[in-house]
Amino acid sequence: MYYLNTDNPIKMFGMVLRDEIYVDKSLLAQKVSQAIGIWNRYICITRPRRFGKTMNANMLGAYYTKGYDTAPLFAHLELSRTAEYRTHLNRYNVIHIDFSTRPDFCSCYEDYIRDILFALKSDLANAYPALAGREYSSISRMFQETGDSFIFILDEWDSIFCEPYMTRQNKEAFLSFLKGLLKDKPYVTLAYMTGVLPIAKYSSGSELNMFREYNFMNDQVFETYFGLTAREVQTLCETHKSVSYEELKRWYDGYYMSDGQSLFNPRSVCCALAEGNCRNYWTETGPMNEVAECIEHNVEEVREDVVRMVAGIPVEIQLEGYSAAEQILTHRNEILSAMVVYGFLSYYNGTLRIPNHELMEKFQQVLSRDSMGGVKQIVETSKKMLEATLAMDEQIVANLLEAVHDREIPFLVYNDENALSCVITLCYLYARKDYRIEREEKTGKGYCDYIFYPQRAHRPAILLELKVNESAEAALAQIRRKGYVQKVADCEEILLVGISYDKKQKRHRCRIEKQPAPVQKHTRIP
Repeated sequence: MYYLNTDNPIKMFGMVLRDEIYVDKSLLAQKVSQAIGIWNRYICITRPRRFGKTMNANMLGAYYTKGYDTAPLFAHLELSRTAEYRTHLNRYNVIHIDFSTRPDFCSCYEDYIRDILFALKSDLANAYPALAGREYSSISRMFQETGDSFIFILDEWDSIFCEPYMTRQNKEAFLSFLKGLLKDKPYVTLAYMTGVLPIAKYSSGSELNMFREYNFMNDQVFETYFGLTAREVQTLCETHKSVSYEELKRWYDGYYMSDGQSLFNPRSVCCALAEGNCRNYWTETGPMNEVAECIEHNVEEVREDVVRMVAGIPVEIQLEGYSAAEQILTHRNEILSAMVVYGFLSYYNGTLRIPNHELMEKFQQVLSRDSMGGVKQIVETSKKMLEATLAMDEQIVANLLEAVHDREIPFLVYNDENALSCVITLCYLYARKDYRIEREEKTGKGYCDYIFYPQRAHRPAILLELKVNESAEAALAQIRRKGYVQKVADCEEILLVGISYDKKQKRHRCRIEKQPAPVQKHTRIP
C-alpha cells in the first residue's frame, strides 16, 4: 500500500516518541475527532515550516488507521486518558498523503499528479479486488465504488506550488483535483489538511471553500498544538539543563496565542536543547529569502515598518487575514500578513513585532540588501560608527549621524525619539556582530535607551542614551544618576554614550565617557 492504511505514519511517529526531547501534543486528536462524520468535517491547519504539522499528521494517522494495534504508542500519552480514546483508536480507513514527496525524475506537474493517481488507484484495487481492472473516469468514482468511508490526512498540500515548473494552469488543475477528490463526497468522513500558506492564497474561493482554515492569525482552536507554550519549554528545561529557559526565551519566544500567552518556535527549542547551544536553526532552512522578496515588491511602504521593528518599535496595524491571487504581493497589508503567516513576524492585539533574536538576526541581514536603497547605504557605514564609538571619537560619531540625517529619508525625519532610535539602530547595525543590543531595557531606576552587551572578549559594554532638544551631557548624567551601569557590572570596561539632537539647529552632539565597571561588594560569610 502507498497511501491507504500504511504503517508509514506509525513508524514516523514512533521515531518521534523515541526522541530524547518530546512534547506531548496527542490531545490534538481529541479536538480533530469532533469533526468526524459531520458536515463540517474539513479542517485545514496552516503554519510556518517546522511548527509541528508533519509530526501531528503522523500522530493522527497512527491513531486512526485500521489494521494495526497502535495502543502501545499512545499508552503513556495524554490522549489515552480521555473518555473517547478507544472510540477512534484504529477504527478507520486512512488515506495519508505527504504532498511534499516527489517521484524520481519529476520534471513537470503531469509526472507529479500521475504518480499520486497511480498510487491511489493501486491501493484501492488491492484493498477492493472487485475494482481491479475496471476503468474509472475519476478517482472519486473509484472511491465511491468501494462503499466505504475514509479519513484523509493530507500533509503539506501546497508544497507543489513552490516548484518552478508549476504554471497557473497546473495550479488550477491541482486545486480541481483536490476539489474532485474531497468536496461533498460521502466517502469522506474527515479531511485533515496542512500547509504553509492559507488556501485563499491559491484558491479563487470555491474550489476548497469547504475547509475551515486555521492559521497564525485566526486560530483559537488548535493553537496550543503547533509551537511550544512557555510551560512546556520550562518543563523541558527542568529535564534538559543544557540551555537556560531565559536564553531559550530570548532566542525563540515571541509568538502569541489568542489570549496573549507566549508561543515558542518548536524546532529551534528542541535543536538548542539537543545541541546545548542557541543559534539560528529554523531560519537556516531557507524562508528568509521569501521575506526579502516580500519586502522588495513594496519597498517604499514596508521597509519603514521593517526598520522600525528592527529598532524594537512595534508597528500598529489591523490585519484581518491573508489572501492574494498572485504569488507576487504588492500591497502593504498583504505583505505584512504574509510575513505573519510565514512566521517572520508576530501579530497580537493590532501590533506587529519581530518575534525573537533568531528572526532579528535575519531581518538585520535584509537591511543590507540592494533593494533597501538609502537604508543599505546607512548600514554600510555602521562599521565606521562602531569604530568611532570605541575610539571615543565624539566628532566622527556626530558627523556620521549628520550624514544620515542629510539623506532626508522620509521616515527617518526626527518627529519624535522613535525616529532617532531608528537612525541609531541603522548606524550601529554592524555592532550586532560583537554585541547583543537591547533597547529600553529595564534597569534599577528606569529604562536605558540602548545597552550593548559584549559577546567577544576585550570589548567594552556600551550604555547609550538619546535626547531630543536636550544636551548630550544631560544624557550622560541620566545614565549615571539612574545607575544604568549596574546592568553591565560584570564587564571590565564601560563606555557611556550620550547622543542629542537639537531640532532648531538641526545638529547632533555626542559625548562619550569611559569608566571601569562598578566594584562588586561581597558579603563575607563567617
